[in-house]
Amino acid sequence: MKHVGTSIPRTDGPDKVTGRARYVDDLTFPNMWHGVTVRSSEASAKLKAISFKNTFDWSNVVTADVSDIPGTNVIYLMTEDQPALVDAEIKHAEEPVALIAAPTREMALEARKHVELVTEPSEPLYDSAESRNVKKRIYGDDNIFKHIRIEKGDAASAMKDADLVVEGTYHVGYQEQMYIEPQGVIAVPNDDGGITIYGSLQCPYYVIKALSPLLGLPKEKVRVIQCVTGGGFGGKEEYPSMISAHAAILAMKTKRPIKIIYDRSEDIAATTKRHPAVITHRTGVMKDGTLVAMDIDILLDGGAYLTLTPVVLSRAVIHAAGPYRCENLTINGDAVATNTPPNGAFRGFGAPQVAFAIERQIDKVAKALGMAPLALRRHNMLKVGDTTATGQVLKDSVGSESVLEETVALSEYEARWEEYSSGGHSTDRTRTGIGLSFFLHGAGFTGNGEGAIAGKLDVATTEDGGIEILTGSTDIGQGTRTIFPQIAADTLRIEVEHISMSDPDTQRVPDSGPTVASR
Repeated sequence: MKHVGTSIPRTDGPDKVTGRARYVDDLTFPNMWHGVTVRSSEASAKLKAISFKNTFDWSNVVTADVSDIPGTNVIYLMTEDQPALVDAEIKHAEEPVALIAAPTREMALEARKHVELVTEPSEPLYDSAESRNVKKRIYGDDNIFKHIRIEKGDAASAMKDADLVVEGTYHVGYQEQMYIEPQGVIAVPNDDGGITIYGSLQCPYYVIKALSPLLGLPKEKVRVIQCVTGGGFGGKEEYPSMISAHAAILAMKTKRPIKIIYDRSEDIAATTKRHPAVITHRTGVMKDGTLVAMDIDILLDGGAYLTLTPVVLSRAVIHAAGPYRCENLTINGDAVATNTPPNGAFRGFGAPQVAFAIERQIDKVAKALGMAPLALRRHNMLKVGDTTATGQVLKDSVGSESVLEETVALSEYEARWEEYSSGGHSTDRTRTGIGLSFFLHGAGFTGNGEGAIAGKLDVATTEDGGIEILTGSTDIGQGTRTIFPQIAADTLRIEVEHISMSDPDTQRVPDSGPTVASR
């Protein structure tokens, strides 16, 4: 290949470093107003009324609530459980209840101070273990968003025959994506009754899927254009549908463009995060370090609504045993509802939580055996011919041995382990050490997701004889606008300078599937 694998200047680089790149907050439209969201301070309550106090002049401000939604009050993703605006029941703090539009953002923010939500609070359910035990029913009959169980071999019998059984419980908290650019969109009403969304987002066609039923519009009347986007890390996969819905509701009511840009505090408080998790391990091991049984329980906190939680749980369960050989295992996974803001996509998608747990557990097993952590990993790492927790036979290259040995050599791990283990580098206030961990992760959509997506891509010739790539796959910093032309140039055997990429505009580009999961 001539172009793939070579370093060329990023096509979007000059505009970004010179400030010419136009992010969504750089855009403006004639007669554009600014929108803000009125949110609940309660985590669990009945909404009785929305009071707009007479301490503010509302004559030049437009408000909206659930009654202003033209279609169905739902943000459709995997199921229809999350409303765009609260109707009667508040299920988490920061849940959107009403919207305000004004000529300036400052006026909209001031107006928000004069809105009072009249509520009847109830005791919220915050703890995932209490939710699993149904201390209070807040979702379905059992609070369970999704249950997944994997069994391989006979873990119970193997555990009885093990020389040693080691137990450990590991907690992983929330993590914020902290993309450099907060969430933001502009909704522009079209002359034909449709809507155009300009936004900082990863998945344009997700927004169409959500807005069409919400606004009561056919999909072809919802147009989405991705602006230059300042990072996402998963946080701009599903949540842009929510902020787009709010801007669109206001735009349809005011019949003017509406811009909504979150500040950092609102972005952190209201948007999706990595799922908190509690992972419990029971590991059966022989004296020589052979792992003979694993019993793993995973409890994910999904928050108040489903979002992408079932798929996050599936990733967690699939990866829970790590890159280790074990012929007998049971992995049980539950994702539960709590009265907290919904959790969603974040890079790794459930795997980082369980990777942390299995690696800490392997270290704990090594300590219980009096064995070096490196030696235990060498003894049990997956190789060609082994099977994973799901029964997949690893027939092709498995790089565990070569990667481990090169890492150990380059880091001088073994010498440093001995040196630091003596405690000579530690003081009363500090400890110095060296750690080692493995990681396994499957790229692409989970399971048969790629087949279900059926992503599409078009190419077109330009007036000057070049090639234009038309794709809904977005660039959120990973370099798509540079890499795709390199691939196309090698495929067509032409120079990369003759390849261009269209902007992700759903009026021009096909649905290429979401820009997630290393795809």
